[in-house]
Amino acid sequence: MLDPKLVENEPERVRDALARRSADEKTLAALDRVAELNQRRREVILEGDECRAVRNKLSPEIGKLYKAGKGDEAGELKAQVATASARAKELEAEQGELEAERDRLLLHMPNLLDDRVPAGKSEDDNEEIRRWGDKPEFDFEPQLHDDLGAKLGILDAEAGAKLAGARFTVLRGAAARLERALISFFLDMHTSQHGYGEVMVPYIVWEDAMEGTTQLPKFEDDLFRLAEPLNGKRGFLIPTAEVPVTNLHRDEIVDGADLPLAYACFTPCFRAEAGSYGKDTRGLIRQHQFHKVEMVRVCAPEDSDAQHELLTSHAEACLQALGLHYRVMRLCAGDISFGARHCYDLEVWLPGQDKFREISSCSTFGDFQARRMKLRYRPEPKPGDAKKAKPRLAHTINGSGLAVGRTLVAILENYQEADGSVVIPEALRPYMGGLDRISAGD
Repeated sequence: MLDPKLVENEPERVRDALARRSADEKTLAALDRVAELNQRRREVILEGDECRAVRNKLSPEIGKLYKAGKGDEAGELKAQVATASARAKELEAEQGELEAERDRLLLHMPNLLDDRVPAGKSEDDNEEIRRWGDKPEFDFEPQLHDDLGAKLGILDAEAGAKLAGARFTVLRGAAARLERALISFFLDMHTSQHGYGEVMVPYIVWEDAMEGTTQLPKFEDDLFRLAEPLNGKRGFLIPTAEVPVTNLHRDEIVDGADLPLAYACFTPCFRAEAGSYGKDTRGLIRQHQFHKVEMVRVCAPEDSDAQHELLTSHAEACLQALGLHYRVMRLCAGDISFGARHCYDLEVWLPGQDKFREISSCSTFGDFQARRMKLRYRPEPKPGDAKKAKPRLAHTINGSGLAVGRTLVAILENYQEADGSVVIPEALRPYMGGLDRISAGD
């Protein structure tokens, strides 16, 4: 969520920033309403302070007047105190209403963009930063992963559709084993080599967790919601481990000496894909249920950019270990997510599709998520400081490390052979029981 003080004190800066995102008129008009609410809030607070001051000043005098036998005068003061107290309560209630309306408006406003984010309206305007590796060369026409998987008998879209409908696939035999191998491989890399702590989390969360990481209220149509309340609150299936993992420290003040916090987490992910109707309806690219290993980092503001680059390098290391050709793209203003201020997409080369496809998004949010979650840290004291430093909002960063199903797709398409078999990358063979090739019937 944007800082209300920033919206109030620098409205033109915020307006210009939202215009970079091509914000609609409703969002821009909400800025004026936020300013009005903040102005009225200041007036309410000032009047409320005056009422409490009257009450605090007159209250001690009432007893003195009664003791002095001046009951009439005491009664007048008592009436003034009662009036001031009642008005203070009214103003306190109004302040709560003003802040609630202001915060509802702010929840629909996207994050301000980093200056490095290029202008643009779609993925076609994203900026390529670097590439790694080379495209594989084939002396035959490479197949799409779903055709290849069906011929090998390891991807069964018909069984998935029979069980749950479109955008579900059953993995059989070697594909199921490969999926499991990739999960273990990614977690081992991040925990053993990159220093992340592994966590396992609930796959269902309350709506305040979704709100904290910006999935709500704006993107509810893309979520799967439970039909009945969960312990009295609305419950949702998680679209990514980012939601429960980042919310682990909601409403907390973390010791600054413990930063950065780094977590790696495997979960299934559930997405309605309401905004992707007609896209990638075949294969494993866009499923309602898929697996992902997520990386989350929480840090101090001054370390935010360095931690974002570090997390991105950890996602890249996974692709490099698997020998997959990829490129790093800086997302433009029209393609970046609602909550991110700066984002890199890692796009892996898929020979069957003859194009790069996203396999990881590595985003930094500044204090946008932390303000929603009240996730703060207390800076370490400086030498000679007698008092504890005041808590500050932390910065949050996350990225896929990696999307498991899309990595499986990349392996099938990049490591396919002319006879329809698929070579297992060397790094994965220990996780596959030494299997070095997938052939029909495996």
